[in-house]
Amino acid sequence: MKKITTIIFFILLILLGTSYKDPILAYIQSGGTYSIIMSILFVGLLVFFPIVPFVIAAGIIGAVYGTLAGSLICLAGAMLGSLVMFGLARYGFQDWAQKKLRLYPKATHYQEQLEENAFLAILGLRLIPIVPSPILNILCGVATVRWITFTLATLIGKIPAILVYTYAGNQMSQSKWVSFGVYGLYTLVILIGSYLYYQRKTNSEDKRGA
Repeated sequence: MKKITTIIFFILLILLGTSYKDPILAYIQSGGTYSIIMSILFVGLLVFFPIVPFVIAAGIIGAVYGTLAGSLICLAGAMLGSLVMFGLARYGFQDWAQKKLRLYPKATHYQEQLEENAFLAILGLRLIPIVPSPILNILCGVATVRWITFTLATLIGKIPAILVYTYAGNQMSQSKWVSFGVYGLYTLVILIGSYLYYQRKTNSEDKRGA
């Protein structure tokens, strides 16, 4: 029953976002009375299903509210969505997932490694998102990662990307070249970080296999 309830909730959120995407974006851009609350909820919704790429949504919010306020709004929304998804995964699927993991010793070993270094592992995957954010939220939810560990690592790890995206969005109206340059530089940093991560992981696996 828990799994069915969780799946239905996921589907309802996706339908809500896809059905009202354009009116929500228009209201956010208008800067209406409740647009800050709407912005937070919309960013939270994007955690479940990217009906609009997060980089675009953060850029729009940054253009409307400025870098600092826009970053705080996006961070609040991203944390809301991540925590809700984490909670739903834990509520609906943790028991089932743990039973399945016990059948595969290697999978259990990986989970134990994640739990031993949970804070640094989550923080690293937030800073260098080689694992999509929704998948990381769900994996941590079905594992036995503590709420506080997940929350702090996610909060710290999301700040750099959100600052970059909102700043670039805020600069778009003043200088598109600066905006695109910021996006490009950050993307380059992420690609280099991902490459170094894979190199380190490959070398580590080669040493263990030798």
